[in-house]
Amino acid sequence: MVKFALFVTMEAKPGKEAEVEAFLRSGLPIVQNEPATVAWFGVRIGPSKFGIFDAFPDEAGRQAHLSGLVAAALMEKAPELFASAPRIEKLDVLAAKLP
Repeated sequence: MVKFALFVTMEAKPGKEAEVEAFLRSGLPIVQNEPATVAWFGVRIGPSKFGIFDAFPDEAGRQAHLSGLVAAALMEKAPELFASAPRIEKLDVLAAKLP
């Protein structure tokens, strides 16, 4: 059961939308190797707004993800791709349906 989540929103710099989309797609193979990342979604919210939603069974899993390769790549690429720093929100999952 998932109890914790992250919701990250990012605004692409003008002209960087395709690069942000490619960056998010490239994150999937990395998070597939994170056993505590139960669900992970890279999403487009609007023309230049993107997001990541991921869920974890415990706080340790969430912290492991925040210390992992995707988070490091996100912070490394942020000045190049995003109009401002990604906004990272920690969420408590109240109810979930997963396969």
